[in-house]
Amino acid sequence: MSPVTAFAPPAIALPDLDRVLHQRGYVVLAAADVAALAGVPLSALQALEPSWESLCLDRYLKDGGRYRKRRHACFIAEDDQLQQMPHRMHWQPVEYNALHGGMERWFEPVLPEAVRQAAWSALILALARVCSAQRPVPRWHVEAHQFRIDTSDGVGRPTPEGAHRDGVDFVAVLLVARHAIKGGETRVFDAHGPNGQRFTLDQPWSLLLMDDARVIHESTPIQPLHGVAGHRDTLVLTLRAAGFLGG
Repeated sequence: MSPVTAFAPPAIALPDLDRVLHQRGYVVLAAADVAALAGVPLSALQALEPSWESLCLDRYLKDGGRYRKRRHACFIAEDDQLQQMPHRMHWQPVEYNALHGGMERWFEPVLPEAVRQAAWSALILALARVCSAQRPVPRWHVEAHQFRIDTSDGVGRPTPEGAHRDGVDFVAVLLVARHAIKGGETRVFDAHGPNGQRFTLDQPWSLLLMDDARVIHESTPIQPLHGVAGHRDTLVLTLRAAGFLGG
């Protein structure tokens, strides 16, 4: 059997970020450019990685799987300041998540020792500035999701709901780690046309940033590599101007 081709991420140069995001509706940045955008050394982002070792099982998966662990937190980005909000549910309408929408989902909060690190705020505020350049608003309501998808069930599904939008303004997906897996291909499609692109994020702290109204996205299932259990870690940040979903 021939090996599956992994398509390289279509990373752009940092100076082209605003233009390409406006033209195409999504951009990919390499890790070094993500760090430069946030104004921190890459090592500061890497220092956040230990918190992925203490994620909690997602008890809401309707397929009965035990392959997803996560934590969740909410923030408001305003006037280049980041304020953490009291812990709250995660909610999506069924129009955007037919599998898990319409239900209150309460996840364990992101650990304080992660939120306290300067790189955490620097990254979120940098992305808020990018989004404001595309769509000027007084403030962004930000939901942060730490995910680990593992192969404990044999197959792990990063997006069990399939290709979707999130019902927000912008979605940022940062790859944190890939360990002993195959699959996990990212697919981005024009929400209003035939165009699409597929690629595999493989560099820790590389970024996919999407205009949620203009594209839909999914990630394909992961499987263990050579029979060794593995996982895929991501940080997903959603930014919405009109308040948090679910009120």
